[in-house]
Amino acid sequence: MTDLSVDARLLTSERGAVPAINTSVVIAASAVLGAAALALANAYGWRQGTLFLLGGGLGVVLYHALFGFTSAWRVFIADGRGAGLRAQMLMLAVAAVLFFPVLAHGSLFGQPVHGEYGAVGVSVLVGAFIFGLGMQLGGGCASGTLYTAGGGNSRMLVTLAFFIIGSALGAWHLPWWAAMPNIGSISLIAAWGWAPALAVSLTAFAAIAALTAVVERRKHGELRSGLVTDRRGLRRFLHGPWPLLAGAVALALGNFATLYLAGRPWGITSAFALWGSKIFAASGIDVASWGYWHSAERAKQLQDSVFADITSVMDFGIILGALLASGLAGKFKPGWKVPPRSLVAAVVGGLLLGYGARLAYGCNIGAYFSGIGSASVHGWLWLVAAFIGSIFGTYLRPLFGLSVEGSLNRAQA
Repeated sequence: MTDLSVDARLLTSERGAVPAINTSVVIAASAVLGAAALALANAYGWRQGTLFLLGGGLGVVLYHALFGFTSAWRVFIADGRGAGLRAQMLMLAVAAVLFFPVLAHGSLFGQPVHGEYGAVGVSVLVGAFIFGLGMQLGGGCASGTLYTAGGGNSRMLVTLAFFIIGSALGAWHLPWWAAMPNIGSISLIAAWGWAPALAVSLTAFAAIAALTAVVERRKHGELRSGLVTDRRGLRRFLHGPWPLLAGAVALALGNFATLYLAGRPWGITSAFALWGSKIFAASGIDVASWGYWHSAERAKQLQDSVFADITSVMDFGIILGALLASGLAGKFKPGWKVPPRSLVAAVVGGLLLGYGARLAYGCNIGAYFSGIGSASVHGWLWLVAAFIGSIFGTYLRPLFGLSVEGSLNRAQA
C-alpha cells in the first residue's frame, strides 16, 4: 500500500509521545463523513451510506496501523525484514476462513454474494508486473495512495492523479489485452470444494510466512514483531500506531463486511477507471465507444453519478477516514515541496499503477487481497507477478533519487 516502513512504526511507538489532536481537521472530517453518509443513504439507500462509513473506517485502520504492501515488500526485498509480509498472510488467512464457506453457500445472512475473479493469462501477468513496478516508483498502491493522500502527503496526490489517468487508459486498452491467451477464471472452491481449498490456502500462507521468518533470522538473527507498540487503551486507539497484526485482522473483517453490504469483496481501482473515463468524456473524448464500457452494467456506471458507484463511495470514505486519523494523530501537516526526480517517479509510477491494475483485473486489494480471499487463482498469479515487478521497481528507485533502503528509517517517502 503505502511507503511506510515497519521500522518507522517501531521508532514512532518507542518514542511514546502523544501529539496534540488537530481539532479542526478532526471536526471537518467527522462532519463530512456524517453528512455525506446521511445524504448517500437518502439518495441511494442505507447500504450506500453504510459502505461510505465502512470506507472511512478502513481509512482509519490503514492510517493508524500503517499497513503497507509497497513498503512491506520493499523492506523484505532490500533488507530481509518480513513482519509486513507475515501480517499480509494473517490478513489473507482470516479473510479465507470467513470467505470460503460463505462463497460456497452463495449468500451471507440472506444477501447473495460472489467472489472476485479474473481470467488467468497474459493480461494478469503483464498487468500485475507493471503494477508492482509502479508501486515502488509511485510510493504506494491503490489503498495506500488513497490513505496517504487523505493524510496530507502531497506527492501521493500526484501519484493518485496519474493513477486515475492510467486506469482510464488501461480501460481503453483492456479489450485487446483480454483477448490475449488465457484459460479463463478458476475458483479453487468450485474445483476442490471450500474445505480442501481452505486447507491448501492456509498451508500456502503459513509457508510464505515461514519463508520470511527464515530469511529474516538468517540475515538479522531475530524476528521483528508485528505487535510492538508502547501505547495502550484509548490513547493507542485514538492516536496510533496500532499493532500491525491488529490492522491485518481489522482489514479482513472490513472486507467481510464489504462482502455482505455490497454482495462482493472490497475493490478500489475500478472507480479510478470510472473517474478517469468521465474526465476524458467531459473533455470531448468518445469514451462510450470503448469496449470496456459496452456492457449494460458499465454503460450505466458511465452515465450515472459517481456517488451511485459502490467502489467510488468507499474510496471517498477511505480518503476522509485517513484525514480523520491524521487529525487524531496530530500528523496532518501537508508539505508541497517535492524534489523534481521524485515528482517524475510519482507521475510514472501512477500511470503504471493505473494501467497495470486494469490489465490485471484489480490491484493489491481487488486482485490480491479479495482475489485470494475468493479462492481465485488469478489472485495468486497476481501476487507472483507483482512481487517480481516490485523487485525491479525497488532497484530502479535510485534513478529517481529515491532510496532503496530509505523506507527502513523514515515514516514516509
